[in-house]
Amino acid sequence: MVKDGDVFVLGTLEDAPGSKAAMRTVEQARATVHKIEGADARVGGSTAIALDTQQAAARDTRVIVPVVLIVVFLILALLLRAIVAPLLLMATVVLSLGAALGVSALVFNHVFDFAGADANFPLLVFVFLVALGIDYNIFLVSRVREEAQLHGTRQGARAGLSATGGVITSAGLVLAGTFAALGSLPLVFAAQLGFTVAFGVLLDTMIVRSVLVTALTVDVDRWMWWPSDLFRRHDDPQPPTSTPEPALLRAGS
Repeated sequence: MVKDGDVFVLGTLEDAPGSKAAMRTVEQARATVHKIEGADARVGGSTAIALDTQQAAARDTRVIVPVVLIVVFLILALLLRAIVAPLLLMATVVLSLGAALGVSALVFNHVFDFAGADANFPLLVFVFLVALGIDYNIFLVSRVREEAQLHGTRQGARAGLSATGGVITSAGLVLAGTFAALGSLPLVFAAQLGFTVAFGVLLDTMIVRSVLVTALTVDVDRWMWWPSDLFRRHDDPQPPTSTPEPALLRAGS
């Protein structure tokens, strides 16, 4: 079709429009027509739109994820006045995110048999889980730091978990239930997002926050607060676990 000096060529792909093979064909076609000088050629269609969407989502992920992690790290470093603690906390959040995405992929592929996921799905899950995980981290570790100033890091970790564990778990259950309700919507994207975020929140509150972060704090001990002044404080000696037996009284002669 020729109109006003422009040529429109319609082609039908042999592969499925959303398949990887079809997208490779679009990339090859673009690379070929762009070499023609003065043609100002464009390759469009549903497959090209899907390819552009995936590439834009991948670019957003490469930019947004590092920026968010850096900003969150700086906030934690200023709050805790340390470097080691923010690094460990960021590692637990990333680990929780990876576990949530991995388990969700298995469930979507082998249980619900979904055809695929939206290109922006991993980025949205990252934003939700990192924001929620860091929120719980701040709530727990800031209390641990207050207790560590009084009793040392190990006792502070136990006291901080005892004081905040119930609140964090309750908030996580409520939040997980809220996101799980998205699964009732007749939309695959909403069901995927609700399941993944709900599972990630439960994993974060039940295991990562309650067990992993506390265990790391106890193991790392005062190095958790390096290089702040709290790093130079050693734990108070542990109180005796049992009272000594009273000495036997000798009967007078």
